[in-house]
Amino acid sequence: MIQNPEQIVIQTDGRIKKSAKITEADKYLRVILLEDGETFHNAFFDRSFGEKTDEG
Repeated sequence: MIQNPEQIVIQTDGRIKKSAKITEADKYLRVILLEDGETFHNAFFDRSFGEKTDEG
């Protein structure tokens, strides 16, 4: 998921949002990484993925 996300958004604070579909759960997972691109800040199933533009 981290290597092949469907969407990557870099927030204004430098954090990186990556989202991808988890087929087994039939949901989209969003992972928030710190500016270094390796340290996890948060991860959660994103119920609103694709409903609106996500700009940071």
